[in-house]
Amino acid sequence: MLKLYLKEYIMTKRIFITATNTDVGKTYATMLMLKELTSQGLKVGVFKPIETGVQTHPLDGKKLFDLALTLNPALKALDLNDIVPYQFKLPAAPIVAKGDTKIDLDYLSKKLEKIEALCDVVLIEGAGGLMVPVEEELFMVDFISFFKTSVLLVAPSKLGAINDTLLSRYLLDSKNISYTWAINIFLDKDTFHEVSAPFYKGKYLTLQDDIKEITNKL
Repeated sequence: MLKLYLKEYIMTKRIFITATNTDVGKTYATMLMLKELTSQGLKVGVFKPIETGVQTHPLDGKKLFDLALTLNPALKALDLNDIVPYQFKLPAAPIVAKGDTKIDLDYLSKKLEKIEALCDVVLIEGAGGLMVPVEEELFMVDFISFFKTSVLLVAPSKLGAINDTLLSRYLLDSKNISYTWAINIFLDKDTFHEVSAPFYKGKYLTLQDDIKEITNKL
């Protein structure tokens, strides 16, 4: 009885996965975290508030939901529209892709709470990078404070990654947002250790080798 009583007062952990830009590896990182957190005995859910470029169904959202269903069968009570509440056809920033649709944060909160009822942890995947505009005065970075989440920033390994990574970290630091960051060794992976890694002086984590440490930090 005590465990059930306490459960009502323990908030589900929320982790927001963002990146320095689009196509950097947010979905890949989220899937790795799904597997790792499940291996730790936790029930994990996923949430992608907005996905653009949707033709028949949200590709990234479906990947996440399909994997989450195999790891947490309780999620069968939900459907893909619960996981990805806002879906837009145009492959553009939400503020453009949404047309006249208003992005309602309270509506998103209710969807998130529905998922949380079935989970210990919910992984929330953003759209694009931190400064992607959602409404005139609303950016993707604002979802972090609104949903009160921990943050994983995914950075690329390609040439030019240092600048992109520093800009995103500067923004998070300027807003006093705590975060963990990790590099997705994918693009230019053969030259990363020669071209970009020296700048970081060994002080970085990678999705490929450090996912357990990354999740523990969050």
